[in-house]
Amino acid sequence: MTRLSRREALALLAAGATLPGALRAEPQIFRGPPSLHARILSGELPPVGHRLPMIPRVIRLEGEESAPGRYGGRLRMLIGGARDIRHVPVMSYSRLVGYDRNFIIQPDILERFHVANERIFTFRLRRGHRWSDGSPLTAEDFRFAWEDIALHPEMSRSGPPAEMRAAGDPPRFEVLDDLTVRYSWDSPNPAFLSRLAAPVPPRLVLPAAYLRQFHADYQTPEELKRHVIAERVDDWVALMQKMSRQNRPENPALPTLEAWMPMTVPPADQFVFDRNPYFHRVDHTGQQLPYVDRLELNVSSSDLIPAKTGAGDSDLQMLGLDFADYTYLKQAEKRFPIRLDLWKRIQGSRMALVPNLNCRDLPWRDAMRDLRFRRALSLGVDRHEINMVVFFGLAAEGANTVLPESPFFRPELATLWATHDPDQANRLLDEAGFAREGRGLRRLSDGRPMQLIVETTGESSLQTDLLQLIDGHWREIGIQLIPRVSQRDLFRSRVMAGQVVMAAWEGLDNGIPNADTPPTAFAPVSDDQIQWPLWSVHHLSGGTAGEAPDLPAAQELLALYKEWQSSAEVFRREDVWRRILELWGEQVFTIGTVNQTLQPVVRRADLRNMPQKALYGYDPTAYLGIYMPDTFWLENEPREGTA
Repeated sequence: MTRLSRREALALLAAGATLPGALRAEPQIFRGPPSLHARILSGELPPVGHRLPMIPRVIRLEGEESAPGRYGGRLRMLIGGARDIRHVPVMSYSRLVGYDRNFIIQPDILERFHVANERIFTFRLRRGHRWSDGSPLTAEDFRFAWEDIALHPEMSRSGPPAEMRAAGDPPRFEVLDDLTVRYSWDSPNPAFLSRLAAPVPPRLVLPAAYLRQFHADYQTPEELKRHVIAERVDDWVALMQKMSRQNRPENPALPTLEAWMPMTVPPADQFVFDRNPYFHRVDHTGQQLPYVDRLELNVSSSDLIPAKTGAGDSDLQMLGLDFADYTYLKQAEKRFPIRLDLWKRIQGSRMALVPNLNCRDLPWRDAMRDLRFRRALSLGVDRHEINMVVFFGLAAEGANTVLPESPFFRPELATLWATHDPDQANRLLDEAGFAREGRGLRRLSDGRPMQLIVETTGESSLQTDLLQLIDGHWREIGIQLIPRVSQRDLFRSRVMAGQVVMAAWEGLDNGIPNADTPPTAFAPVSDDQIQWPLWSVHHLSGGTAGEAPDLPAAQELLALYKEWQSSAEVFRREDVWRRILELWGEQVFTIGTVNQTLQPVVRRADLRNMPQKALYGYDPTAYLGIYMPDTFWLENEPREGTA
C-alpha cells in the first residue's frame, strides 16, 4: 500500500480534497462519468479511482462564474477544414506546466517541478498517471522522446531543436527514477518553462510503449516495411513522424494526455473527440474531468461559419468568427438558444503592416530600411477612421506593441509614431529624397512610382477592408497601396525568397508579456517573422544559412534578446524587456493599426463555467486553454448516475 507523504496530504487538503488513508485503497472518493459505466462493468476499464493518478490535479470551481458541473453531452464546433483539428490540443491545454488565469505557471501533468538558477529543471510525475490507452506515464516516455527522437541522427538530422538549446547547447538529460527527470544547462534557460506552457510546446514526452513499433531501433526491418507500406510513406522516419504527431491529432491510435482523444481518421466531414478516461484532473468535489463527453468538429466552408453559428449549428464557436459578425450574431441570440460574449484580443495589433527588410527589390529594400520612410508610413495611417468605420470606436488606436494588461505597458510607446500626422509624414519623405510632383505619387530611387504592393493570404475580409482605408490615407503622402492575395503556403515561400515587399499580417501574438516571456517576436530569431526572414534563418541555422543582420537596430535587438536569454535574475529580464520595447517603438519595424479589439465568442446558452469577459488569443491564452474547457458543462443535459 502506498501512503501519502505529509507534504502530499497537506497539498491535497489545501486544494479541498477529501483524504483517505491511501487513495488506492478507497477509490470511491472519486466519481467518474456515467458514459463509461458499461465499459467498467465489462472489465474494459477500471473504476475511476484506479484510472486517476494517486495525486490528481485538483481544480477548484468556486465563484460567480464557475461551479462544480454535471456530466454529459457533446459540444459541436465548426471548422473551415480538416487541418483545423489541430486547434483541439491547443484548447484542451494539457501541459507539463501551464498558465493559470493570472498567467502564473503551475504544474499540470507534472506533480511538481523545481528550478535552480534557471539552469537545472527537475520534473516529478504523478504516480499512477496513465496515457489514454491505460499505459503508464513514466520517465521512460521522456527518455524515448529525447534520446530516440531528438538526438537520433536520422530522426533529427540537425540535432535537438533550437527551442531546447541554451547558448547554443542542448541540455544534459537524466532519469533520476521512474517518475523523475532532469534537464540541465550550463547557461541560464529562462524561456524553458514558458515554452512548455505554450500553445504548441516542445515534444518532451511521447508514448514510448506505442511508438517503439515504428522505430528502427526497436522493430524488425520486415515489420517496419509493412508499416511503411500500410501508411503510404517513404521510410521509417516519415512513418515515425506521421504516427507520433501530437499537435495534429490525425492518428486515433496515438495515446494522448489531453482531455479528449481523437476518434476519426482524415479525410472526413466530421471529426469526433471522445473523453480520455484516464485524464488526470478532478474538480474539488472529486469528479473526474472533463464534464462533457464528446467534441464534434464539423467541416464547413469558412464563409458559412458565421451564418451556421447564428443558426445554432455550433455549441461553442470563436474560430471563423470576427467582429464584423457581431451584429448578425447578436440578433441571432433572440432566435436561437445561443449566447454571444465579446472577449478582448491580446494581439499587439489587429492588423499590422510589415515591411520586408530582406526583400530582393533593391530600391524598395533601401526605402524599407530607411527609418524616416517607416515612420512616415506609420504617421500616414488614420487609425481613428479605421477604429470608427470598422470597429465602431471600440478598439484602441496605436502601434503594434504590448497592451495595458502587460506590466511593461507605457502609454507613450503605444502612440509613438502612431498618430495621424500627414504633414510630418510628408516632411520625412521629402527628407528621405522621395520626390513628388504636385499631388501625384512619389518616386523610388530608380524612378518608379511608389505603388506599394501589400501581400495577404486572403483569409480575412477585415484585412481587405483595412487595406482599402489605408490606401486612401497613403494617397495623401504620395504612396499607392495595392493589395495582392496569395495562398498561405505560397505566401510564406515568397517571403523567404524576398519577393514580398510588404505584408498585411496580424500583430504581436502575445501583447501581454511579463518578465518570463521570451521576447522572441522582437528580434530576428524566429522562422515565422516577415520583416527579416533571412536574418532569422541565419540565427536559427547557427550562421550556416540566410544572412547576418546588417542593420544596427536589428543587431541591437538581437543582442538584447541574447541578454534576456542569459539572465538568471527576474529584474534583469525586466530591464531587457523595457529596453527592447523602447527600441522597437522608435524603429517602427512593424506598423500597427488598432488593438484591444473584440472577439465574438458564441456558446450554447446553457454552457456553464465559461467566463463572460476574458482575454482571447493564441499565445499565451491558447484560445480557450487557460480557461480549462474540461471544466465546461451543459446544464440541460439528461443525467444518469456516476461511474
